Amino acid sequence: MVSDTEVSAGGESKTRADDRYKWVVLSNTTLGMLMATIDISIMLIALPDIFTGIHLDPLLPGNSFYLLWMILGFMVVTSVLVVTFGRLGDMYGRVKLYNMGFVVYTFFSLLLSVTWMSGTAAALYLVVMRIFQGVGAAILIANSSAILTDAFPEDQRGMALGINQIAGISGSFIGLVLGGILAPIQWRLIFIVSVPIGLFGTVWAYRKLKEIPRRADTNIDWPGNITFAFGLIAIMVGITYGIQPYGGRTMGWLSPLVLSALVGGVAMLFVFTQVERRSPDPMFRLSLFRIRAFSAGSISSFLASVGRGGLMFMLVIWLQGIWLPLHGYDFARTPLWAGVAMLPLTLGFLIAGPVSGALSDRYGSRPFATVGMLIAALSFFLLELLPVNFNYYEFGGLLLLNGLAMGAFAAPNRAGVMNSLPRQHRGVGSGMNSTFQNSGQVLSIGIFFTLMIIGLSSSLPASVFHGLTAVGVPIADARRVAALPPVSTLFASFLGYNPLEHLLSPHVIASLPTHTQLALAKRSFFPSIITKPFHNGLHAACDSAVLACLLAAGCSWLRGGKYVYVEKSNEPGEVFTGVSD
Repeated sequence: MVSDTEVSAGGESKTRADDRYKWVVLSNTTLGMLMATIDISIMLIALPDIFTGIHLDPLLPGNSFYLLWMILGFMVVTSVLVVTFGRLGDMYGRVKLYNMGFVVYTFFSLLLSVTWMSGTAAALYLVVMRIFQGVGAAILIANSSAILTDAFPEDQRGMALGINQIAGISGSFIGLVLGGILAPIQWRLIFIVSVPIGLFGTVWAYRKLKEIPRRADTNIDWPGNITFAFGLIAIMVGITYGIQPYGGRTMGWLSPLVLSALVGGVAMLFVFTQVERRSPDPMFRLSLFRIRAFSAGSISSFLASVGRGGLMFMLVIWLQGIWLPLHGYDFARTPLWAGVAMLPLTLGFLIAGPVSGALSDRYGSRPFATVGMLIAALSFFLLELLPVNFNYYEFGGLLLLNGLAMGAFAAPNRAGVMNSLPRQHRGVGSGMNSTFQNSGQVLSIGIFFTLMIIGLSSSLPASVFHGLTAVGVPIADARRVAALPPVSTLFASFLGYNPLEHLLSPHVIASLPTHTQLALAKRSFFPSIITKPFHNGLHAACDSAVLACLLAAGCSWLRGGKYVYVEKSNEPGEVFTGVSD
């Protein structure tokens, strides 16, 4: 016979153990998310040093492939694979998959730092290794939210998922500063820095995380996996090449490759939905969309990513190409200082995420996520009203407001999605939500770049031509530079080069009179001729972000009141039930 005292002591001991374990889970999964998302942007800011290190000019027409795929390859592969790895976690164990993610990520981070090649061979090697590094990131991202949801009680999940989610979003901006510091010292350091962190996280996760037993009597849905992967990859390839020039046009949206990729991708995703409806063990559980809190949360996550995803690129171009040079910064130093200038955005995420996540545990996700998106729309509108040569305190204040708004949305929204899911589908549900989020980010980059290029195309050629000829550049050379696609100017600014020095070529500059060379070398010269065209593009990009955020707010409101899934046997029809306020 067991005494009441013994039962009480045993219960208290178990509670204390569970209490300790959930904080171990939060710490480890947050480290994994932070590591994976820092590497999305750390390469972004280090690209000039990488291309210098491997002796490759990324702005030559034949090299744009390497430039784009070093930026987007990581994001594409994580978007495609998170659902698959979430499903595999549901089947074979989330902790097993998560541990494997740390190993894969750390191994390919090491390989990225040891290339001995140069030129196009080195660039291709980095693209391929970067894709495999993205596989590790996909495994970590797909399973971290599900492991957290398993470890935390329902009344604390918002806080836990808030910290985890905000670490992921903040990592994208922390990487800008870290890359700006490490890359000028040695570009390989941006990959080496992940290795000791990854080794520590791997050992820690292997020793401390506990597997929850699960059913493995289901099969992998190969037709669903294949059709989904081909469809999503085709669409993302189409978006990637749509922003590049084609056949004398400023963009390639009408090229046969882009049209074929987009149409073929959409067709393949339609086939995928038909496959999933008939599969006994579907990869992408369409039945989960019957849960209003899940479907509204996932769609609003997609729309929020469309609004936020291109923001980083727009701000980097704005700061590196115009504002920092106007304020005396050398083009070679602008990548680091662009990252520093965006720190208020990260601060906003770090403040609002955990707080709104904890409050959503009590009051539900809808008020915080909805208001967050409304304030985000306001912040984009106010950014649009700033002059291109702004007062930094106003700019920093708007970045802080945007970070607070996005943080207020992200944490409660993720908690609402995960609370709505049955235990056995948390891995695949987390992966589905991450797919919406990552796909929205890639789509956002395509939208932002397209709108920026359209805005620039209307006035940039004339502005460049008149600016160059006014300081003595020969008409033929000025006309050639003015006729270059606007994306060349954007990429040059984005990479921290002096765009006109790069686009004119050294031998042309050397042949110019001394006063012309001095005028071109001024840090204010390029910003002065791009300011008005850039403002046109900025208006269009901000308008699209405002629209996406307003749609996300409306979708978020439709999720209903606080909803928590109640565990029941939901065989074979899977009609899900829950408790709502």
